[in-house]
Amino acid sequence: MKTYLAGHRGMVGGAILRRLRARGAEVITRTHAELDLTDQSAVRAFLQAERPDAVILAAAKVGGIHANNTYPADFLYENLMIEANVIHQAHAAGVQHLLFLGSSCIYPRAVAQPMAEDALLTGVLEPTNEPYAIAKIAGIKLCESYNRQFGTDYRSVMPTNLYGPGDNFHPENSHVLPALIRRFHEAAQARAPEVVIWGSGTPMREFLHVDDMAEASLFVLDLPKAEYEANTQPMLSHINVGTGTDISIRDLAGMVAEVTGFAGEIRCDATKPDGTPRKLMDVSRLARLGWRAGIDLRQGLSETYRWYLDNAASLRG
Repeated sequence: MKTYLAGHRGMVGGAILRRLRARGAEVITRTHAELDLTDQSAVRAFLQAERPDAVILAAAKVGGIHANNTYPADFLYENLMIEANVIHQAHAAGVQHLLFLGSSCIYPRAVAQPMAEDALLTGVLEPTNEPYAIAKIAGIKLCESYNRQFGTDYRSVMPTNLYGPGDNFHPENSHVLPALIRRFHEAAQARAPEVVIWGSGTPMREFLHVDDMAEASLFVLDLPKAEYEANTQPMLSHINVGTGTDISIRDLAGMVAEVTGFAGEIRCDATKPDGTPRKLMDVSRLARLGWRAGIDLRQGLSETYRWYLDNAASLRG
């Protein structure tokens, strides 16, 4: 089966690419310079020419709280365009199988924990990442709508917070875990007396290693259609992917400090935003289908830190 993987240079896309190649699969990739996914005509020409058997849509504009707050229009526009172009043009090219990768931020800010799939569209979104969440919800609904109208087999998976090799360690525009790894590493190297982390430290977060996410993505894509449909609903078809366990940001910082060798004080800056108080995925749907995460957080952190050290020279900025 020939598969087009959109976003192969990203953290998740890179992990999926490694697994597809290990299988000996035929994979089509294009860099952003080769194919701008916000360009409708370019996406149409590419998919009409290649006509893959399946599409994995892992491409997205992503970032943490600071980036989402600073560039809300960019996050909404670019992600909507990527999704609309790839999903529609995949259908137009006769692609029957597609997997869309979303995000746990699709769920309301005030929602029962752990967050089950049926919590979607039941409340107000977290303001700090609402544009990104709206775009990801639109992606889910595009997949469902094409399935309902045209009989395609387009599926969606919603990962919790991801980390691992290939992450973005930018000091301002990265997610919480890579930002902490970089900050604590630099503090340890400088023998700084303290590290200040954003917010109160009390929010709870769940973290999934990107290799687990890649494995889960292909697991869902490979499910027989009858089994997938028996465990989902036509207008509630997405599947949560996570570990089912969470940790406070303060405790996470302590774990990162241990891994990086930082021995100073950890202080919380409560004047900075916390974001959603808790984000824990209900992963029972995926567990019933037969998949569970396998990489322990401490183990994954150590591996990610080793990757960061091996690539630190190219990540400065």
